Amino acid sequence: MESYHIHALLPNQCGSSLVQTIDAPLSLVWSVIRQFDNPQAYKQFISSCKMCAGDGGIGSIREVMISTGLPAKTSMERLDKLDDDNHVMDFSIVGGEHKLVNYSSTTTVQEEKGRKCVVIQSYVVDVPAGSSKEDTCLFANTIIECNLRSLAKVSERMAAL
Repeated sequence: MESYHIHALLPNQCGSSLVQTIDAPLSLVWSVIRQFDNPQAYKQFISSCKMCAGDGGIGSIREVMISTGLPAKTSMERLDKLDDDNHVMDFSIVGGEHKLVNYSSTTTVQEEKGRKCVVIQSYVVDVPAGSSKEDTCLFANTIIECNLRSLAKVSERMAAL
């Protein structure tokens, strides 16, 4: 699984990998993550999502509306890979009103002992002019960490039902 998270960085890019252990079955967690047309099911900073092209499969494009309070309004995102057998999803940001240029992300889910699973999300993004690699990664990491914690809460709540 780690091989999915090895990204070549250009000199003007930064990236990171973040990990979240979730006390819920892999199948349940994957069923939440793989819904490209419903990222707001666990991503707190998305107020709504509409599909602009496709049916949620590879090549589909969604427009997400970002909640107030962030330096962004919309994001156009393309689903680049959806592998249900290996539990891998890749998407890229292809437009919108935000700071994340040339952003691409990989998310994997792997089973742990018992009913637990581990979600890893990695990304690569351009460092905007006037910003540092550290600040850019801090911004992206903060959003992803919040989303992964929210995914854990949502999944664990669903598993308890």
